[in-house]
Amino acid sequence: MKRVLMWVVTVAATATLIFGCERSAKKASSQLPLIPETDPLAQPKSLQQVGAPVAMTRAAIPADNQQTPEKISLGQKLFFDRRLSVNGTVSCSTCHDPALAFTDRKPTSVGVQGRVGQRNAPTVLNALYNKTQFWDGRVNTLEEQAALPIVNSVEMGHPNLDAAVAQIATVEEYQQAFRVVFGRPPNGADLMRAIASYERTLLSFDSPFDHFIGGDKNAIDESAKRGWELFNNQARCNKCHALTDTTRDVTNLIDNDFHNIGVLIVQHKVVPLARQAEQLIKTGDTPAIDQAAIQTDMSALGRFLVTKKEPDIASFKTPNIRNVLVTGPYFHDGSQETLWDVVDHYNKGAGLQDPYLDQDIQPLALTESDIDDLVAFMAALTSPNYKEQGATELARQRAISKTTRPQRDTARAFAPKPPRPPPPK
Repeated sequence: MKRVLMWVVTVAATATLIFGCERSAKKASSQLPLIPETDPLAQPKSLQQVGAPVAMTRAAIPADNQQTPEKISLGQKLFFDRRLSVNGTVSCSTCHDPALAFTDRKPTSVGVQGRVGQRNAPTVLNALYNKTQFWDGRVNTLEEQAALPIVNSVEMGHPNLDAAVAQIATVEEYQQAFRVVFGRPPNGADLMRAIASYERTLLSFDSPFDHFIGGDKNAIDESAKRGWELFNNQARCNKCHALTDTTRDVTNLIDNDFHNIGVLIVQHKVVPLARQAEQLIKTGDTPAIDQAAIQTDMSALGRFLVTKKEPDIASFKTPNIRNVLVTGPYFHDGSQETLWDVVDHYNKGAGLQDPYLDQDIQPLALTESDIDDLVAFMAALTSPNYKEQGATELARQRAISKTTRPQRDTARAFAPKPPRPPPPK
């Protein structure tokens, strides 16, 4: 009992440290229901991390969903509660496991009754900074994002959000907690607010790279330093993972944009898929579009499912690459196992026969030592919580790279960029 009480106090103290929460007397922490302990990796994170952006973090908190310790505690419990799925087998943490850097380490996620989707589960770490959510950016907020997996038949399987609320509303602890936090019984909107509040505490910085940027020139080795320069120059990673082509981003390493990077589009007949998708998008049925993105070949259309603009076919959101070493497999479909595969993909200018390919994709002429340096830099983005996992994973991926390199094409990597075919009629 004492350990449980200490855990609640720790969550409250951390939330106050991060967000400067204010609470009224009628919402005193003594009224909180007891929340079981979970893995330390699941606890709300302090803003006192080297590299953590204080102003950006506070700006990410919406005015209509301010943080409180009680709300964060409720959201954390909901995040790990399998009763939010139709058969009690899947929680948010099933696909976003804190022990796996809030991923599931699967190419694509598995939901209720073993159903397999078509999208890789991105990490929730630092998701509060995203301008849009999901690989195709089909919603803007964490509140909106939290709702859709619950009502997706491949993921958590409820027919609607009310059904999920009814399932947790039978639990007296939730009845009490919702009244303490929101002043009313459990309901869909507040359930989403609570989960999003917890997710906004999942900050992950303090990596060797952050210490290097902070002035410790010995925080990363010479290979990683060379990789950081390659990242911003010859390797052209900065075309997507920087503020602009000339301004480096040392915080989130993203451009908050969408790009077609040539991932497996040739396996899909995207033109007829696009025509089908246009009709679906016109309905404005967000859950149906969500179902199509997860369950059907329309997944390959990416951002087009949102914009209906042909240049957006097969474009996907630039992911935050912090902790990238421990959040594989990679790309929106989880099609690449190692970071060497990822760099090989870009090095050869993959997808050059893709008529919708991003203009910045081209052969890079990176040598093997260049590729090793880029991987060393990406490994330096690993936060302390995952340091040991990172070392093990780096050794595993390096061993694979010595014998299995399915994306490697050195001849193409050093060849000129061929002309791109026109879009199909």
